[in-house]
Order: sequence, then C-alpha cells, then structure tokens
Amino acid sequence: MEIFIIPCLNDNYSYILYDETNNTACVVDPSEANPIIDFIEKNSFNLKYILNTHHHYDHVGGNEELKKKFNSQIIGFEGDKNRIPEIDIKLNDHEIWSAENFKAKIFHIPGHTSGHICYYFEKENCLFTGDTLFSLGCGRIFEGTYEQMFNSLNIIKKLPLETLIYCGHEYTLKNSEFCLKHDPTNKDLKEKIIKIKKLRSEGKPTIPTTLEDEIATNIFLRAKDIENFSKLRDLKDNF
Repeated sequence: MEIFIIPCLNDNYSYILYDETNNTACVVDPSEANPIIDFIEKNSFNLKYILNTHHHYDHVGGNEELKKKFNSQIIGFEGDKNRIPEIDIKLNDHEIWSAENFKAKIFHIPGHTSGHICYYFEKENCLFTGDTLFSLGCGRIFEGTYEQMFNSLNIIKKLPLETLIYCGHEYTLKNSEFCLKHDPTNKDLKEKIIKIKKLRSEGKPTIPTTLEDEIATNIFLRAKDIENFSKLRDLKDNF
C-alpha cells in the first residue's frame, strides 16, 4: 500500500491510501474535494472509501462531493453518525474495518471531540490520528476533558514504537517552539527541530513522524500525569 499526502485548505493534510494490486484507494479526512479529485483523476485511481477521524468540517468537507462523484462509501464512528456527512459504515471502539486489501483497527480517542477515532493499519505500520496527536503536539480539548485526552494519548503510546504517525495538520514547526520552551535541555528535540526547519524550507511535509520520535520529543506525550498534562495544554492554548 502506498500513502500519498494531499495538502488541503491552509494547513490540513488528507491522505490517500492506494492498493496497486486492484487499483483501489481510500482517503482519510478529505478536508475539501477538489485536491482529492484532481489527484484521483490524474492517477486513474478507484476511490472506494472515505475514512473520517471526527466530524469537524476541515476533516469531512469533501465527503459529499467525493461520494457523489466516485460512489465511495463513507466510514466513521458509530457515536458520530449524526455528525459525519453521508456516513455509510459505522464503527465502534476496537472494531476491525476490513475491505478489499485494507484493514484497520479502530481506537476511540476522545478529547478533541467526543467521537474522535484513529485508524491503525497494523500491516502497514501506520496510524491516522486526526487532531488528537500531532507531531510535537496534541489537539485542543473542545468537547472532552483533560483526562480523556491524556488517556487517549496513552492509548496511542502503547502501539509499537516504529508506528508511523499521520496527523491532520502541518503544525510541527510552531509546536516545536512550545516544546523547546518547556523542555529546553531535550537533545532529541533540538535535533528534530533542525530536521523540521530543513523540511519546511524545502516545502516538504514534516509528516509522517514515528511514535518513538514523538515519545522522545513531544512534551504532551512526555507528561507524567494528568495534572502536568493539563497545565501544558492550558499553556499551549495561549501560546
């Protein structure tokens, strides 16, 4: 399976997963339709599935147009069935979604929203985290609690260290400034920042990152308890 990063809106990333054995593709969190349509048509892919991590418009904005154009099926969390446009397949926590040669385990990771999920493709060693875990950051807490977000991040931390993390936004450089301010002696973080700046100067994405890398450098994953995490999240909200 190949994974293609599609920049959308101002700083969103949508992801196209492509199985060349049967020319089948799925898209994760289509922020808008046009960039996805352009890529799919240019490559003559068959877009059969649309995977949503949560209901925010910048993650589902392309749902209806893509479904109409390609007759794709839309997949999301059962608990968000009334908020995800045109949803067809409703999944629950720890359920396995399997279609064609695609297979992903669903984890319910509330905090950013109450119905946020991530998709773990174990065979391909990749995780699509939406707006829960970013490179060097985590999502704002809109509908959930600090405890929920902290627990959700700990669910992710239990996956294999080599897991590739694909998140919903290109926030890494800005996130690095906050991490460095509150973790100024972290050598791994300083080395990562050098790489981030080089990638961005070349117009390249900083994604994917690895779980091992994030555990070493992401201050939110390094928080030891809910109290510490909560303080950091509050500080980041006003950074």
